[in-house]
Amino acid sequence: MDEMIRLQGVKYAYPTAEGVALPALDGITLDIHRGSFVAVLGHNGSGKSTLAKHLNGILIPTEGKVLVSGMDTADEDRLLDIRRTVGMVFQNPDNQIVANVVEEDVAFALENLGVPSEEIRRRVDEALKLVGMYEFRTHAPHLLSGGQKQRVAIAGVIAMRPDCIVLDEPTAMLDPRGRDEVLETVGRLNREYGVTVVLITHHMEEAAEAGRVVVMSDGRVLMDGSPRQVFQRVEELRKAGLSVPETVELLWELKECGMNLPLDALTVEECAQAIYALLH
Repeated sequence: MDEMIRLQGVKYAYPTAEGVALPALDGITLDIHRGSFVAVLGHNGSGKSTLAKHLNGILIPTEGKVLVSGMDTADEDRLLDIRRTVGMVFQNPDNQIVANVVEEDVAFALENLGVPSEEIRRRVDEALKLVGMYEFRTHAPHLLSGGQKQRVAIAGVIAMRPDCIVLDEPTAMLDPRGRDEVLETVGRLNREYGVTVVLITHHMEEAAEAGRVVVMSDGRVLMDGSPRQVFQRVEELRKAGLSVPETVELLWELKECGMNLPLDALTVEECAQAIYALLH
């Protein structure tokens, strides 16, 4: 697999009014492979959103480098190419919707880039179909549910044809149904269309859907592995202010009571099978 994004010794500090720099990233070295689905987990203040903003040049490292398909985010001449390669979806869908009609919103960035009208029409229809919002194309965005609005925001990014989508806590303001809608959309983009996905989240169940989980704490990478590998480290995750999926939590508590159970069951079915196997 080749690297979509490479971070090399990235440090970042936010300037303050007093002129004192507040460190947010402390020497991050990380490769994100093309076509992968990576979840970045961490409590509030762990540095995960700061990391997200480095992946398409919204923030530039204080030290170190971020390379996107070989392009240095510190190179201002490449910034437009970098942002076409890596699209961003943020927490609040209301802040990303700019038009009064769904299809006009999805077309907005393409129009600004001077994409020909026929191509815009084709891309907008394709993007809305991909996120399951085509039948809402003539609706007013403010009448949609939170999950639907976020899917429209994702369609706006997809229409730009990025190789990678970074989603910074995209479900934080959504109800469970909206969260499911967005996660299913993101998973399908990765599986069926090969889009590289970086999902920033603090929800364990969301991270369990990814192929790889990177856990951050105090601006550093604390863990990096598959969901099964990472979520077995229950006590370390708790020390970092994080929980584990409910299935792993149950197995861990039973194990603490002396039952010989594995901690790598992520789905309810796997969890039930592990307990069944022990009892029979």
